[in-house]
Amino acid sequence: MNRSSFIQQAIGLGPQWQARSGWFEQHPAELDRQAIQLAQQQASLPPLTDAPPSPPTLAEDHLPAPAMVTSAAAVASTAASASAPPQVTDRPEQPLTSPQPQVELGWEQLEHAVANCQNCQLCHTRTQTVFGRGNPQARWMLIGEAPGEQEDRQGQPFVGKAGQLLDNMLAAAGLDRENDVYIANVLKCRPPGNRNPNPEEILACSSYLQQQIRHVQPTLILALGRFAVQTLLQTEQSIGKLRGQLHQYQGIPLIATYHPAYLLRNLPDKAKAWQDMVLAKQHFSRLSS
Repeated sequence: MNRSSFIQQAIGLGPQWQARSGWFEQHPAELDRQAIQLAQQQASLPPLTDAPPSPPTLAEDHLPAPAMVTSAAAVASTAASASAPPQVTDRPEQPLTSPQPQVELGWEQLEHAVANCQNCQLCHTRTQTVFGRGNPQARWMLIGEAPGEQEDRQGQPFVGKAGQLLDNMLAAAGLDRENDVYIANVLKCRPPGNRNPNPEEILACSSYLQQQIRHVQPTLILALGRFAVQTLLQTEQSIGKLRGQLHQYQGIPLIATYHPAYLLRNLPDKAKAWQDMVLAKQHFSRLSS
């Protein structure tokens, strides 16, 4: 008789308990273990590799069956919590911090894209778009604000009285409109009633102008009018504070001056606009030498 049997007999417990065949398959601990394995399989977790527990004995170093059942249930609860997918709560979509990259178009493709543009509400009120005019390989690039009534009808920039004044200024500076400069606008469509462009319209047209500038690769930009100047320089300062000095647009020298349509209403400022043209000629000569 071994020591364990002797102790059990001494305290009146009789012979050592022996497990019957098939008994443990229906034991609560085994059923609990099977539930754990099923939860792990559903969660694609690796199966348990530990050997199944031995049938309980009445030796003093084993827990009674109820405690084992409670422990197994706690393990099952922990395993289920660990394998459960994280809870997803509804939250607003984060806005993009930067725009998607623009697709670079060839010159003819860009002109076609502008002609068929529907990026803003101006497409519903225009007669036609106004892409640009002049020599796409010119060293000077003139950028105005938006087409007016005559430009909307003819599809060319600066063809009204303001255009005639600009032609005279270019001729006085020794520049030919068709060969020495390329002229474009910030907006490609006329705002109804020649009103000021709004920020949404400027943004909708911005990629077209940026690609035109990259194609032309001018030596100098002459920005005509408040909206053109403020759009290119990303500033709210007035032309009065920005003219008379050399600025930069993406590494390209830029001179700010008044729009010819403004000069027709404010004749005394023609002298200032001519000073700006002379300054542009001086910088162009220096940059070209």
